[in-house]
Amino acid sequence: MNLSKTLGIATLALMASTSAQALEKVSFGTNWVAQAEHGGYYQAVADGTYADCGLEVEIKPGGPQANNRILLPVGKIDFLMGGNMLQAFSAVEQDIPTTVVAAHFQKEPQILMTHPGEGLDTWESLKEIDLLLGKGGLNSFYQWMKAEFGFTDEQVKPYTYNSAPFLADKRIGQQGYVTSEPFAIETEGGFKPNIFLIADFGYDSYSTTVETRTELVETKPEVVQCFVDGSAIGWVNFLYGDNSKALELIKKDNPGMSDEQLAFSIEKMKEYGIVDSGDSLEKGIGAMTDERNKSFFDKMVKAGVVKPDVDYTKSYTLEFVNKGVGLDLKKKLLGN
Repeated sequence: MNLSKTLGIATLALMASTSAQALEKVSFGTNWVAQAEHGGYYQAVADGTYADCGLEVEIKPGGPQANNRILLPVGKIDFLMGGNMLQAFSAVEQDIPTTVVAAHFQKEPQILMTHPGEGLDTWESLKEIDLLLGKGGLNSFYQWMKAEFGFTDEQVKPYTYNSAPFLADKRIGQQGYVTSEPFAIETEGGFKPNIFLIADFGYDSYSTTVETRTELVETKPEVVQCFVDGSAIGWVNFLYGDNSKALELIKKDNPGMSDEQLAFSIEKMKEYGIVDSGDSLEKGIGAMTDERNKSFFDKMVKAGVVKPDVDYTKSYTLEFVNKGVGLDLKKKLLGN
């Protein structure tokens, strides 16, 4: 086992030895109600991974009645599950003192879907049809699609987060998340839609980031390191090990979540490499690079989504990632 792969374990052991008498309480706000896409964090709670390095982590689910993002800079929560890097760039522009410390989704899970058997099975064919898009998608990834591929505003129809219009019209596309909307279509429509993961066509933002206050990075780096390392190990165990306890916690926080939906989401995260692909295969889950963030920033500037004078390098730090945490555990779980 090399040094880089054992660094995280050493950090956990050191913190455990210095905090054996009392766990430091921290809170983590998610960006939606509990679901499989939050599984690594619930796993680290259920397995005691956070506790092993001295943290008592309370997960505070987001949802339609919660806005955890506004609670982070004012100190009401300590860590936040971000969406993609656009939110982090915006924080820099607005002088909000927060920092991305890890990226647990290597790929943005945003997709476009079409009906099978209609000749709409290529990325280029999407330019021939109307697309159901929400306001957030229109103002972000669709601006990139216009700048990069020549999609047009005339194609856009409002998406109300109801799949009925898509099911009724075989010549229309719809946005969604690879872990969610296709399941609804399969369940309600009885068919598997064509899936276009926009990350696979060049939309290279990290997603499901972990943000914290810049002040916490500066004054308690050991707490941040524990949370980042513990989350990475949690994700490895959730994806490749026994995740039954984590699933129980998810369903406790979200009783409406079905076993079928959970299983589908986990399957799609693995199939499309949402959590574990690219740099994470060598650097560990949560990996980030300067090159990748620069690439996404440049694309968003070109698309007119982000101003070119934003110092995007202030939005994140690589101090806590890329240390190979969890790689040996993954090999053990997979029998490699």
